[in-house]
Amino acid sequence: MDTSPSPCLVPRLPTWLPLLAAFFALYVVWGSTYLVIRIGVAHWPPLLMAGLRFLIAGSLLLGWLRLRGAPWPTAHETAAAAVIGILLLGVGNGGVTLAEHWGVTSGIAALSIATVPLFTLLFGLLWGQRNTLLEWAGIALGLVGIALLNLGDTMSATPLGAAVILLAAAAWAFGSIWSRYLPLPRGAMASAVEMLVAGAVLLGASYLSGERLQHWPALGGWLALGYLVVFGSLIAFSAYLYLLGRVRPAAATSYAYVNPVVAVLLGTLFAGERIGPAEMLAMLVIVGAVVLIGLPQWRRR
Repeated sequence: MDTSPSPCLVPRLPTWLPLLAAFFALYVVWGSTYLVIRIGVAHWPPLLMAGLRFLIAGSLLLGWLRLRGAPWPTAHETAAAAVIGILLLGVGNGGVTLAEHWGVTSGIAALSIATVPLFTLLFGLLWGQRNTLLEWAGIALGLVGIALLNLGDTMSATPLGAAVILLAAAAWAFGSIWSRYLPLPRGAMASAVEMLVAGAVLLGASYLSGERLQHWPALGGWLALGYLVVFGSLIAFSAYLYLLGRVRPAAATSYAYVNPVVAVLLGTLFAGERIGPAEMLAMLVIVGAVVLIGLPQWRRR
């Protein structure tokens, strides 16, 4: 006699619930990583922390993929993923970590990274992409926002941090565009290789730059590292891949103008960060620019 429960009696999750959870991870979790990075660099040397973050996350992801039977990437695919990993995670995320170590607040760091869509459109011209009038208007407005941002007290007080954070945004954008034309490994294997290579490069840069762990990190430092590994590098990124396969690209990439707002709010509430009138105006201008850039994507879909 079959004693298994009837299919009609098995509760099913609403179809919108996984989407809601994925958007929460994309908006809130990714937005919160900027504050967690600021907490982490108070306990860890910046490049060392970033390197450990990606090396651990990449190892966990690679182990999980191999247990599921995912094949090893070819040498050509590994080389392509290594280049993209250095650009996106090494220079991109590593630059954010360095900038926050040098005094850039978490909210301003997130706001600077919101310029990635602007750089993406500009670098797309190198591969023959054409921009609409709305996208050009978004680029122009975004450049105005960058100028306003650098007039604020935070960025003007840390010019090196300002330069590094904008370089990080440009590297992320360039790597994102270039990745479309490279033979990357399939699925999440590309992310695993990118994380492993970026982690190794960041640890090498940490050693060559003379970073040394002066004392064992306190509990807050370990919690920050664990949060960045599990929530920032594994859960949020998986949510991003999930959304890319189920919603419009403009919706999946909308984190670019939500993360800065989340980061500013969290930094104000939990870290005592303050942003002046110039930074507030810059936030409104840059967010507006990214919205303009996103409008043609929504229309095409």
